[in-house]
Amino acid sequence: MGYTLSSGGGIRGSEILPFTVQVVKGRWFTVFASFLIMTGAGATYLFGIYSKQIKASLGYDQTTLNLLGFFKDLGANIGVLSGLIAEVTPTWFVLIIGALMNFAGYFMIWLAVMGKISKPQVWHMCIYICVGANSQNFANTGALVTCVKNFPEGRGILLGLLKGFVGLSGAVMTQLYLAIYGTDAKSLILLIAWLPAALSIVFVYTIRILHTARQPNEVRVFYHFLYVSIVLALFLMVMTLLEKTITFSKGAYAASATVSWFMLFVPLLIAIRQEAALWNLKKKAAFARDEVPIENPPETKLKKSPSPPQSQPPEDEKHTSCFADICNKPPRGEDYTILQALLSWDMGILFLATLFGLGGSLTAVDNLGQIGESLGYPTKTISTFVSLVSIWNYFGRVFSGFVSETLMLKYKVPRPLMMTFVLILSCVGHLLIAFPGPGAVYVASIIIGFSFGAQLPLLFAIISELFGLKYYSTLFNCGQLASPLGSYILNVKVTGLLYDRAAIKDLAKKGLTRSSVKELTCIGIHCYRLPFIILAAGTLFGALVSLILVVRTREFYSGDIYKKFRDDPMVTDMIEPENLKVKDKEPEK
Repeated sequence: MGYTLSSGGGIRGSEILPFTVQVVKGRWFTVFASFLIMTGAGATYLFGIYSKQIKASLGYDQTTLNLLGFFKDLGANIGVLSGLIAEVTPTWFVLIIGALMNFAGYFMIWLAVMGKISKPQVWHMCIYICVGANSQNFANTGALVTCVKNFPEGRGILLGLLKGFVGLSGAVMTQLYLAIYGTDAKSLILLIAWLPAALSIVFVYTIRILHTARQPNEVRVFYHFLYVSIVLALFLMVMTLLEKTITFSKGAYAASATVSWFMLFVPLLIAIRQEAALWNLKKKAAFARDEVPIENPPETKLKKSPSPPQSQPPEDEKHTSCFADICNKPPRGEDYTILQALLSWDMGILFLATLFGLGGSLTAVDNLGQIGESLGYPTKTISTFVSLVSIWNYFGRVFSGFVSETLMLKYKVPRPLMMTFVLILSCVGHLLIAFPGPGAVYVASIIIGFSFGAQLPLLFAIISELFGLKYYSTLFNCGQLASPLGSYILNVKVTGLLYDRAAIKDLAKKGLTRSSVKELTCIGIHCYRLPFIILAAGTLFGALVSLILVVRTREFYSGDIYKKFRDDPMVTDMIEPENLKVKDKEPEK
């Protein structure tokens, strides 16, 4: 019975098939698959590239275009439906729904822009883009929530990584569309329709919650993923800057896209390495248990998580509804019901800070194309702004995830304090657009992308820490509901109206009226000055509000918030290589 080990372990030819099955069913492959799905879940950030095509093809003014932008943000942030579906259905079902919605919504937009169907009503376009954008919530709920539950002690880091790949998705898909379709921005909409849907379908059965052996070096592995993603981000940034200064051939675009996608598959090699280590440790454990005397017997057992004695729960705790005990809230960090969390002061403060923080950032990102146009930048440069936002969006996400986790664990710094600093930084980006100087829009693109990206992992991590993981699928989607509301107020009702008012004034100076032109366009630094002064003031208010949450949660974050996960009886074993010291077996004669 058992295994025969070569001196260095390893995987023999007869073990390749079972090892492959272990890899595909393992937690690390789930992380790799989630990275790819997240890479396709950031299509909403490309709106700045193709929005002008919608505006020109369908004859919209800026207010109508901003209305489309609002419905995009509404769909992207109303994830309650996907969360509730995930509470009662398997993950594969959630991912399939998202794939179908993504293809249907964006494919209809492409048909409309290409003139392959009769010109749709504005409300039709609003529905199409809302449905397409809403699909990313199903990808988020399926992949992100699964990974957080599989790696609860590294959630801040993992959230930063996962949302970081979402941030990179704009630049990655830009490289791919340039390689396949050239500079035809209309075809980008078609790419957005089929690529994310295909990724979800391919990996649909590999994304699932697993209660399996944990490894003590998980954080180190996350850092390896981080290094790969940083190399990818730097490569994309270099290519973005080169494409601005050099005219690329289609072959050069194809080479750039190939390198980008090759680097996206490097995490698979890391996942295989980790599963190989687990495979060999299991073989050594079986070899030590069944065939060989073991050194230091008391220390050779796999470290078991302590299991509390089995006891029957009290009668009133057996069947607790997720909407029950609204007023009787548990301590922070325990599992809140949905209504307990939604009706808490902590969630209310997060809602208000997110309303102005994410709402302002979304407004800036959605208007970036028109901002560049108003300041006289060419189309290629405007694409550079959008790509810079996407790349620095990534840096903001991984920075906030890794740095806030380190500060929280080592120095007990409340994670909401990081959100305060990020919102203050966002104010600087808004003011650079309000008062643009030479190169100011480049710097503003970097700052806005960074601060926008940093907010989401912080928001999702704070919600998981304050309200528990039991209903996390629904709660993290509820937590971002303030974002589309903020986008509607700040984008449609403030920025869009003020832009159109400035454009109409410019027409009046030329003796023209609105009916004299098909497309309402404003040129000059005055077009966005007042709107972005208002955005900066609102974001500053959001930063001050977030300080209230810092004070309220200071005592909670001063403790060990992950202790209960280290004592979780649902986790089978924690494999520690140092506990598997085995004497060499004498060779058989």
